[in-house]
Amino acid sequence: MRTGAWTCVVVVFVGLCLAPAGCAASGKGLRIYWVDVEGGAATLIVTPAGESILVDTGMPGDRDPVRIAKVAKDVAGLKAIDHLIVTHFDVDHLGGAADLSKLMPIRRVYDPGDEGAVPQRSHDAYVAFRKTVPYTVLAPGDTVPLRAAEGSPPVRLVCLAAARKFIEPGPEHKANPIPASESPEYPEDPSDNARSTVLLLTFGNFEFLDGADLTGGLELRLVSPVNLVGEVDLYQVNHHGLDRSNNPVLIRSIRPTVTVMNNGHRKGCGPKTREALKAVDSIKANYQLHKNLAPGADNTPDAFIANFEPAETCKANHIEAHVAPDGSAYVVRIPATGHERVFKTK
Repeated sequence: MRTGAWTCVVVVFVGLCLAPAGCAASGKGLRIYWVDVEGGAATLIVTPAGESILVDTGMPGDRDPVRIAKVAKDVAGLKAIDHLIVTHFDVDHLGGAADLSKLMPIRRVYDPGDEGAVPQRSHDAYVAFRKTVPYTVLAPGDTVPLRAAEGSPPVRLVCLAAARKFIEPGPEHKANPIPASESPEYPEDPSDNARSTVLLLTFGNFEFLDGADLTGGLELRLVSPVNLVGEVDLYQVNHHGLDRSNNPVLIRSIRPTVTVMNNGHRKGCGPKTREALKAVDSIKANYQLHKNLAPGADNTPDAFIANFEPAETCKANHIEAHVAPDGSAYVVRIPATGHERVFKTK
């Protein structure tokens, strides 16, 4: 497309679909919301058909479930969560599920299954809640059934990995020219992070990767010797930006345009992760839910950060992305600061 023509597309896209009430009102675009759960995970996806997927639920108690419900109800306009995916059994991912279910209905739950799990606290409360709703073990190759919206591309949410297992390569997967030998050495991971569910969301040309807390050695299996992911538009930085994850070979292989890090004010944003992100020339913007307040921390520019305060006074500002109805472009926005920026899909 010629530059002038692309400029016109951006203007029309911003004017018609990306105003605060635009895509949400039309119901034809795809929306993603990163809820601030102080270094846990809670990523809310709303399809063009109005169907909702929540990936992880933050910590137990009042704070995180209330924050998730507020974004879901007041910002996304939802009355229920249609699909809840718990990627693994760490407390900052499953902890809020039971408490959230008291604030709004949750219609179905998916997770990688109990076999081989290393559950943390709140697991019992989560399992008790899970027994009250339809439940599916999500395995590599499975897709979450999602309704199609008339006039919009289909939304496909596929599980690439779960419980230390990965999808089998198909004809669409290419050999990776980046040698595995360029990966750093990572220790064997006995924790539940290694069982993380990895999700690839596709909508038209738009692709979004959420690898939960998968750690470095297993991340390499996603892209070497065969790249099971391909190149993506948006990458949710694995494991809150901790250096045990975010293998540079993974990031170089998936070549995201935008990254979003669900870090906390003292958690994540590791120096090796930041170095790996800054080294990939495809990345145009690295967003963070929090500014890391540790002395000497390397943060992305302030324009791409949603929260600057410590946990005690944090306003819990979220980050959101709206994808155009045809999947050709998307805007990333921080409503609390007025920041927004448009990106073209690959």
